[in-house]
Amino acid sequence: MMTQSAREPLTRSVEDYLKGIYRLSSTGLPVSTSDIAELLELSAPSVSGMVRRLSDQGLLEHVPYRGVLLTAAGRRVAIRMLRRHRLIEAYLVGFLGYSWDTVHDEAERLEHAVSEVLIERMAAALGNPRFDPHGDPIPDSDGMIDELVYTPLAEIPGGETVEIRRVDTSQAERLRYLETSGLIPGTRVTVTRRQPFRGPITVSTGGQEQVIGHELALQLLCVRSEVR
Repeated sequence: MMTQSAREPLTRSVEDYLKGIYRLSSTGLPVSTSDIAELLELSAPSVSGMVRRLSDQGLLEHVPYRGVLLTAAGRRVAIRMLRRHRLIEAYLVGFLGYSWDTVHDEAERLEHAVSEVLIERMAAALGNPRFDPHGDPIPDSDGMIDELVYTPLAEIPGGETVEIRRVDTSQAERLRYLETSGLIPGTRVTVTRRQPFRGPITVSTGGQEQVIGHELALQLLCVRSEVR
C-alpha cells in the first residue's frame, strides 16, 4: 500500500469515485463495483480497475466477496468534496441567482477547480450554512457532518403530518416539478390517502391535495412536523 507521502495527486476522477462511494455507503455496508458503475455511468471493468488503484492508494478497503468501503483517508476526501459541492450550490443560489434545479451540474464542474480559500470565503459569506438548497447537510470545515435520519414520504402513514427536509434527487426536471408543486424543504404536508402495493399517495399542502407517485415520494425525506 502506498504511504500518504507517496500517494499520487488526486484527479477529478478519483474525487468523483470517492464521493460516489460515500453516497452509496450511507448504510455502512460495503459497496459493490456494479453499484459504483451504475451511479457513475461507467463500465464494470473500468470501475474494477479504479477500485484496485484506490485500494493500493489506501483510500478504499476491499471486503472479499462483498465490495469496498472507504478508509479514513478516503472518507476525508469524500467529505471535503461534499463540502465543496454543497457550498458551491448554496452560493450559486444565494448570491448568483441560480435556481435549485440548475446548480448541480455547475457545482460538479467547479468543485474540482476552486481553492480552499475561495470555499471558506463562500462559507463565510453564506453564514456557514448547515444545509444546501436541496436540504443536504454541508460538512463543516473540520469534516464533521450531520448524519440525520429522515423518513421517505412514501413510508409515512395516512393521517400524519410531516415536514419535508431533504430532496434526494439532482434531476433538473424533477426539481422543477417539485418546486412548481410546492414540495420543497420546509414544506409541511399531510398524507391523506395511500394506495397499496407501492401505489401513489395523496398529500395535502396548504389545503390543496395532490397525488405523488411512489418513486418520487421516496425522494422526499421528511421528519414529523413537531420535530424542529
